[in-house]
Amino acid sequence: MATVNYYDVIIRPVVTEKSMAGMSDRKYTFLVHTDANKFQIKDAVEKMFEGAKVESVHTINSKGKNKRRGMTFGKTAATKKAIVKLTEDSKDIELFSSL
Repeated sequence: MATVNYYDVIIRPVVTEKSMAGMSDRKYTFLVHTDANKFQIKDAVEKMFEGAKVESVHTINSKGKNKRRGMTFGKTAATKKAIVKLTEDSKDIELFSSL
């Protein structure tokens, strides 16, 4: 297994209605590297977002789906999501600072 650096762990935030509703409870959802563990995800969030202190991390592995296009069969990529809960005394994460 290759080493995963902290800047390679978080791929992008997940923007859905459910993840936006969780932001009010200080829960943020990210698409993460499939080989990253909870300790690496916690470290990456605290290093990438200044002032953020992580309380807990929950991960979700999704297998790739079988797809077909005509006679060609294939599979979509497997993904991993992480739901990160921040402590009460940490700063909020600014995901959309350019808006």
